[in-house]
Amino acid sequence: MRDRAPLFAKLTEHHRSKALSFHVPGHKFGRGLKQEEEVYTYYHHIMSIDGTEIAGFDDLHHPEGVIQEAQELAAECFGAEQTWFLVGGSTAGNLAMIQALCDRDDILIVQRNVHKSVIHGLMLAGARAVFISPKVDQESGIAAGVRPQDVEEALKKYPDAKGVLLTNPNYYGMGIDLERIAAIAHQYDKPLLVDEAHGAHYGFHVRLPQSALACGADLVVQSTHKMLSAMTMSAMLHVQGNRIDRGAVHKYLAMLQSSSPSYPLMASLDLARYELDTDGHRLIEQGLAVVEHFHSLMEHLPEYRILIHQEQQSAYTSLDPFKVTIMDSTGTLSGPRLAHELEVRGCYPELSDAKHVLLLFTLHSTRGDAERVYEMLIEISNYYQLAKQETSSAISNINELPPFLPLSDPISLDTRLYRQVSQTQMPLVRSLAIMDAIGECSAEMVIPYPPGIPILYPGEQITAYTADLMMKLIANGIKFQGSDIGAHSIINVFTGGN
Repeated sequence: MRDRAPLFAKLTEHHRSKALSFHVPGHKFGRGLKQEEEVYTYYHHIMSIDGTEIAGFDDLHHPEGVIQEAQELAAECFGAEQTWFLVGGSTAGNLAMIQALCDRDDILIVQRNVHKSVIHGLMLAGARAVFISPKVDQESGIAAGVRPQDVEEALKKYPDAKGVLLTNPNYYGMGIDLERIAAIAHQYDKPLLVDEAHGAHYGFHVRLPQSALACGADLVVQSTHKMLSAMTMSAMLHVQGNRIDRGAVHKYLAMLQSSSPSYPLMASLDLARYELDTDGHRLIEQGLAVVEHFHSLMEHLPEYRILIHQEQQSAYTSLDPFKVTIMDSTGTLSGPRLAHELEVRGCYPELSDAKHVLLLFTLHSTRGDAERVYEMLIEISNYYQLAKQETSSAISNINELPPFLPLSDPISLDTRLYRQVSQTQMPLVRSLAIMDAIGECSAEMVIPYPPGIPILYPGEQITAYTADLMMKLIANGIKFQGSDIGAHSIINVFTGGN
């Protein structure tokens, strides 16, 4: 059974049948593209299987046929009891997880450096967040994950919390002791929800960390398109155990996902699972060999530093080998500058922060890819004469998050607050220069992007440290999503405090 992709097979079978289409979509399986040669070349094949819920194609929101079979095969592959296909990325999964668990004013324990979609889920639910501050890696200044003891402290202090939601791994591949945290959450009879967007490949090789499901998590979302071979926006949501109301999850997925889901996206999930089931181990071995080759090449360029997990490291317990974080150890080039130099040479990194560039290798990276980026790094080094520079002994850790309390008070995250802001009702909002806003309460979410992790939430006080951090990020070219902060160095605050 594992050596087939039933949904993809059904779509291609229908295409070969040359059946008449008197239904949506309007392009009639790509027929509308034939007038433009270039457009036809790129889009014809994918649109030839772009169908809708006709007989035999099944229905994502009520699967009984090939979609159900494809989801069951995915559940078996990833170790879940039930799996849902997502066509809105892990964002849709995070929103549904929270909606299914939380009602208005419920408390959810959340690590502070979560993706913005988690915050949006809390806002839509009208729930309150108790934030656990992550440990910061002292070598890189990157916010990693939370400690098991901090999760237990939160559960003791807030016994009415509906559950715990954590991210593992983070954007940089840093992981936490998820197995121990799952045991703690279950000891308090709380479900553990995990945003595993960057870990869909976990658990399929001895040199990779265990998956969140294998560690005992109850509800897990994965961006199958990030590290595996599904199309962009394709993701999966997995559940196991009896701590989650599966009917509620299904209901909210039906609300949050399109009633006309993309069949090419769903078929790509089917194919990604098929690839992992039938050839995953070999492909992972191949990808890891490419990463090793890159590391061996970089030994000849000591002017660059690569993030390496140390056994005594306390901020995180594992590091995804496919995520390679590099920096200019001389301090000459910021992360955005190094990324720009790579981009003008034809290499596009996953992200850059103030100091680092993140290179994302996958199962399908090649030795040629590794050698090309290595050659580009040599060119950049020669251009800036990095090898002749002294290694900086005190590179500012401006990646660090502000020194929040280890455990926050419950913070209300409600769409009604945003409605007040947009309509300038009470509480009234005004704009201030960032350094003039110290002591005021933020009226917006401040999100450096990438990686899309908020450093301020509406209603939180702006400290001198936070203001200084924002100014440093702006000076280093970091962008902010959904905000004019970066362009004008101003921030919206509530008048009269919180």
